Amino acid sequence: MFQSRVISLILKRNKASLNSILANFKETTSFRASSSSLSSSSSAVARSSLYGFRSLYKGNYMPSWRNMSTAAAVGMENKEGLKLLVTGGPHAQKAVGIWLFGSAAWVFSMVILGGITRLTRSGLSMTDWKFTGSLPPLSDEEWLQEFEKYKQSPEYKRVNKGMSLEDFKFIYWMEYAHRMWGRGLGIIFALPFSYFLRKGYITLRLGLKLSALFALGAGQGLIGWWMVKSGLEEPPSEYAQPRVSPYRLTAHLTSAFVIYTGLFWTALSVVMPEPPAESVAWVHGAAKVKKLALPVSFIVGITAVSGAFVAGNDAGHAYNTFPKMGDTWIPDDIFNMKPLIRNFFENTSMVQLDHRILATTTLLSIGALWWSTRKLDIHPAIRSLIGSTVGMAALQVTLGISTLVSYVPVSLGTAHQAGALTLLTLMILLNHTTRKPSVSLLKSLPQVAKTTC
Repeated sequence: MFQSRVISLILKRNKASLNSILANFKETTSFRASSSSLSSSSSAVARSSLYGFRSLYKGNYMPSWRNMSTAAAVGMENKEGLKLLVTGGPHAQKAVGIWLFGSAAWVFSMVILGGITRLTRSGLSMTDWKFTGSLPPLSDEEWLQEFEKYKQSPEYKRVNKGMSLEDFKFIYWMEYAHRMWGRGLGIIFALPFSYFLRKGYITLRLGLKLSALFALGAGQGLIGWWMVKSGLEEPPSEYAQPRVSPYRLTAHLTSAFVIYTGLFWTALSVVMPEPPAESVAWVHGAAKVKKLALPVSFIVGITAVSGAFVAGNDAGHAYNTFPKMGDTWIPDDIFNMKPLIRNFFENTSMVQLDHRILATTTLLSIGALWWSTRKLDIHPAIRSLIGSTVGMAALQVTLGISTLVSYVPVSLGTAHQAGALTLLTLMILLNHTTRKPSVSLLKSLPQVAKTTC
């Protein structure tokens, strides 16, 4: 229903633009004149985009955004040019870009807040859930009612028995803040989305993408409650501590990563419709980087997912030594569970070993990416981005080891989770920056970039 309304509104708002494009196309009578115009516009796109990316590379952020928006506007009429996601000119492009980057940043903060909620064991403090949310307890009587509900949960009986009301308030506020922050994201996404649709800024292609992301965001709340509900059930063993299902926690975190990736990639596509390219040689170099960056990105993603299983199994509280796991390199009990596949997702020893191996593989693969591209003829910004990714990978591994040997303090655990998303961000940016330019831009480029003194 929502997506149907979005599509109809987009088509309605863009009807005039579509008619104008068709009229202009019919009036085209000279191939030579069209080619000349195409070449001129393409050159303008290339110059503006590259100047903007250089400004971004040097830290001059606002001019880069402004120039990239201008580049997109110049290429709007090219038959072989850019397929813009936003109509309405540079102002509209900038406004939509700010909104999407802001939404992505909000999701980033949601992931961090969720990590803090988990590390402070606050996630099971609220024993019910409403889609629209509700007011927190406002009186002493309401607080006592919520506390009584919590006292019936397995976590209170086995872990927090004897907890004071003040301690309960802390974990309750943590979980409440996490839930309401998520609902806040829905508001700051839906209201500007509706406004931009009414203004006619959103194209059909962008509207479909954003509708899908909105649906995923709405479903994320349901996945979160589905996860929490598993922690409110009695554990299978009387000696086991209550905790959420590692499968459901992983689904919840992975869904957040997917939403963040979609928002960040789309935001980049809005404000930087063309990749940085000053020559055909640099385009070819970027294509070689892209072939290496894709598999490395896959490894980074799998490592992040394995970290969710570490969190879901509390595997970070076992084998708090490095590089060995206790007194051995490989524990003896890594294949104790039956069937065998369960060990990779539920066996604490195997889950931590997997994460160690994947983290090491991530660091080595990113190092290999840097080594393989060090002599390629590529844009300086791409080279700098690869170097930043290597540095972030090294920092993330350091954070992981520090978190492990320190018995997972909240500060380091949160930093490690933020580091995973930061590393993923750099890989998204690298893949986006090395994508193939439009045909019109490619035709306008010289074979070799001009050198400046």
